[in-house]
Amino acid sequence: METRSRGVRHMCTLSLLLVSVCPLRCSSSWMWLGVTSAGVSEKLDCANLPLSPRQRDLCRKKPFLLPSIQDGARLAVSECQSQFRHERWNCSTSEKPPVFGHELTSGTKETAFIHAVMAAGLVHAVTRSCSQGNTTECGCDARLQGGGSAVDGWHWGGCSDHIHYGTWFSRRFMDNAKNTSAIRGGYTLSTMNQHNSEVGRQAIERTMSTDCRCHGVSGSCAVKTCWRMMAPFDHVGVYLKERYENSIQVSDRSKRKMRRKDQRRPPVDKQQLIFLNKSPNYCLADRRRGVAGTRGRRCNRTSTGSDSCNLLCCGRGYNTHVVRHVQRCECKFVWCCYVRCRRCESMNDMHTCK
Repeated sequence: METRSRGVRHMCTLSLLLVSVCPLRCSSSWMWLGVTSAGVSEKLDCANLPLSPRQRDLCRKKPFLLPSIQDGARLAVSECQSQFRHERWNCSTSEKPPVFGHELTSGTKETAFIHAVMAAGLVHAVTRSCSQGNTTECGCDARLQGGGSAVDGWHWGGCSDHIHYGTWFSRRFMDNAKNTSAIRGGYTLSTMNQHNSEVGRQAIERTMSTDCRCHGVSGSCAVKTCWRMMAPFDHVGVYLKERYENSIQVSDRSKRKMRRKDQRRPPVDKQQLIFLNKSPNYCLADRRRGVAGTRGRRCNRTSTGSDSCNLLCCGRGYNTHVVRHVQRCECKFVWCCYVRCRRCESMNDMHTCK
């Protein structure tokens, strides 16, 4: 018990230190909640979590949303690692803030995806909490109630997900109060992050679907009740990964020398992810930049995709190991009353990057 409380005090001290010495990363330190164990984070309150002063103030005003903030962070980190599990950059994290290391402030495509998926995760978690009736300040979205088409035999009803409240909270919690529109002459890291966060929030709305339930005699479906619902978050992750693949580079306002053609570029689409700097190849470990490299990563020798040994290992080759796999097989139910199985062994090749 004493060891656990000592660990909590250590995290509290670390949180306060981070907020005082890293103003650029403070607003993103809450992402730590996505990798910490539930037992530790649940013992901390708004005053002790790694939040910026503005976020802490909002947390104190709405403490009932703290579990949703934690759920949103975990949801986003998990989905980021799922989408990039076969890539050279596999969304690796640290157990201490800043969770994503150098990638959080590098201004690359990876920075863009991190901010987008974290904003989307927060919207998704808060909205889900509203729809489940866990908070008194929000509930189902009743704006569609009563509408529909009598001719087509359907009407709006049920509990539509109230994404507008979740979107509002995500903006207040993550973004600065300043205007997020692009400043003439390029973007700063802050405006880039805010643009990409908004892309993530809009991804929730763009992936929503309409679900209906039939009413009528003997299942005739004479009338349908319909409502709007969020897509599973892995669908949102796929949507954002596509935006990541098609992200565009914008000019960095902090660089003095700018080409005229950069100043004459058309406005960026609000649904596009943007980045300032090109990504490293992530092939070799670089402690200074927080790049883990791909040495020792498992690859697929027969694949032609990003998880192939040729691409993932960056042409360095790979090692092959024979792994013995033991599992239960040919299970049968025996009367009465137990299951009898055989113990099966198989030998499989496993390939890892040199």
